[in-house]
Amino acid sequence: MHFEIPKLPMRGFKDFAKHYLMIVLSILTALGLEAWIEHAHHTHAAALASQQIEAELQANLDGVHDSYQKNRQSLVSLHQLDDAIAKDVRDGKPDAAINQHIQALKNEFSLSLDWPIFANQAWDVAVANQSATWMNHAALSEYSAAYSKQRDAANWVAQDSTLFLDAPRMATLRTRIDLGREVDPIEFLSVLRQMIITSSETQSHLQQVESQLKQVSLKRTGSSSS
Repeated sequence: MHFEIPKLPMRGFKDFAKHYLMIVLSILTALGLEAWIEHAHHTHAAALASQQIEAELQANLDGVHDSYQKNRQSLVSLHQLDDAIAKDVRDGKPDAAINQHIQALKNEFSLSLDWPIFANQAWDVAVANQSATWMNHAALSEYSAAYSKQRDAANWVAQDSTLFLDAPRMATLRTRIDLGREVDPIEFLSVLRQMIITSSETQSHLQQVESQLKQVSLKRTGSSSS
């Protein structure tokens, strides 16, 4: 920002003071206008980044909800299978009869887990171009917590989701059942309950992510209605 100060002949200290004051005011005006423009730019960038982040988190929330509902039915089937075979064992039925029951319900013996894809491009861009630093502190804390919860859940899936699952035993049992061969009912129930634990843990992590994302969704809904 540049201002031209009119060049006037100075006839003493009074004229000099006026001239000096004009220069100071011109500089302060230029600095103030530049700061206002920069502030307006930062405000616009922060608002745009917030909109993109909230839209991204809303899409992630929809994905979490869909995955949770799909896994829910699968978990119900696993529990029903466990109840049925465990009852056979407690009732003292012979292994041959229990295996017939397992064969009849073999389609339920499957660990089908659905996991959403967590997008984070909007957050990464906001951090990279520093628009995140110009956001409201409370909103920024909510965004950061939501993305952090997503990362924690994704890390769990990548590293610890199968901690309670003996995958080789599960594959062996699945193969024997598919081929119509008998399996040990206790071993079958052991692997089945590992599958239930894994599915339940997955649902628990999805619920935690959903709870965190809903805070942002509720804030967005509140701001839209107001």
